[in-house]
Amino acid sequence: MNLPTPLQQHLDHINRRYFFGRTACGLGTAALASLLNPRLFAESPPVPVAAPVTGEPPALAELHRPARAKRVIWLFMADAPSQLDLWDYKPGLQEYFDKDLPESVRNGQRITTMTSGQSRLPVAPSMFKFNQHGQQGTWVSELLPHTASMMDDLCLVKTVNTEAINHDPAITYIQTGSQIPGRPSLGAWLSYGIGSPNADLPAYVVLHSRLAAGSQSQALFSRLWGSGFLPTRHQGVALRSVGDPVLYLSNPPGVNDTRRRRMLDGLSALNQTRLAEVGDPEINARIAQYEMAYRMQSSVPELTDLSQETAATLDMYGPDVKTPGTYAYNCLLARRLAERNVRFTQVFLRGWDHHGSLPKQIPDLCKAMDQPTAALLKDLKQRGMLQDTLVVWGGEFGRTVYSQGTLTKDNYGRDHHPRNFCMWLAGGGIRPGMVHGQTDDFSYNAIEKPVHIHDLNATILDCLGIDHERLTYRFQGRDFRLTDIHGNVVKEILA
Repeated sequence: MNLPTPLQQHLDHINRRYFFGRTACGLGTAALASLLNPRLFAESPPVPVAAPVTGEPPALAELHRPARAKRVIWLFMADAPSQLDLWDYKPGLQEYFDKDLPESVRNGQRITTMTSGQSRLPVAPSMFKFNQHGQQGTWVSELLPHTASMMDDLCLVKTVNTEAINHDPAITYIQTGSQIPGRPSLGAWLSYGIGSPNADLPAYVVLHSRLAAGSQSQALFSRLWGSGFLPTRHQGVALRSVGDPVLYLSNPPGVNDTRRRRMLDGLSALNQTRLAEVGDPEINARIAQYEMAYRMQSSVPELTDLSQETAATLDMYGPDVKTPGTYAYNCLLARRLAERNVRFTQVFLRGWDHHGSLPKQIPDLCKAMDQPTAALLKDLKQRGMLQDTLVVWGGEFGRTVYSQGTLTKDNYGRDHHPRNFCMWLAGGGIRPGMVHGQTDDFSYNAIEKPVHIHDLNATILDCLGIDHERLTYRFQGRDFRLTDIHGNVVKEILA
């Protein structure tokens, strides 16, 4: 029995009866929509998405609203930094040192198996000093002196929360909108929805930073920047810090640009023939990826050549900036990608999984992170780019107020805490110099203006001119979106 090809199945539906049947239903749907939401039919000039430079056009022909940001840089602190030791100042906890966390605070909330077997949950106040910074007098840890100097440009959100309590589901959740692997990541949604104005670089680039000495970390899987059920050309491209930035980007021995171009043209012709036979959209994605790789042969070496950067700029990012793979190098590379209008850049810095010996380990990691982060903000601001570049900083969840393991006056660890943690946003239409939300005296519960991770992603999309409820993709009979069936734009933090 010969099964029909996908193309034949599609063509079978396109007949006169199908056309008139769909038209009749469409008129009724349009009439109902005009009654339920007259705004949809109001006269308002559309906001066009940038014209595609190559390949297929983006899914959205026009933005849903004027964009505040053109691009995003997400500084992702994988493994979850402690909000109590960096951002959420709780001086009253000194009175509770080594006392059991009140049950009225925990209120039966589930905890991980790493601390569920402890006989007690002793409160561990932060060992680090906090000082006030910026016009609003925001309290910031002594571990972040450089970032603290930029508080008038940041919006600190103290009440981000998630349902996930372990690393892999939590990082999958905030990246893709689902704790279950297989969904597209935020960068892939942006590539699919609005594409990129740069023809020579991917719309979505991922940069991995080296671990600080002595750090422990969870694994990062490529599905975190994958395209899920979207065409594979929307997945993130991870640049390597050793050897060629992208594997197999350079021509092999004996192959010059002319021969490679001729080979790609022949391969494209073969793929086009196969596409006409079976109608598989992944063939188009494959053609686009081959062409992108060809263009990246010249664009990537130019991107990673820092010789034209001034000494002042390099000094601003710190002593590690010239070493590929360091967080400082990747922050500078993120600025260079933003200059080239790459739509979404994600810089990963791992090592924040401080279940023990936190006071000994977190200062070194903050030292590696703090200066380059502040330098990126300053650099973008000096170049007039911060106003249309959205910068996001944060991890997958927070850390507990109680100590994991033995608590002493100079040592403690912290377990996973999903009920509240701190992130900040800057530029790209975000209100600067403000703090959003408040937590209780133990930094255990959000008591004012909670922000779920779906709300966070909805707000990021809104800054780019996208209604998170209207950027969808039909898969297995359902319209999927990044924010699932949840999410509200956090309007209070928008400029």
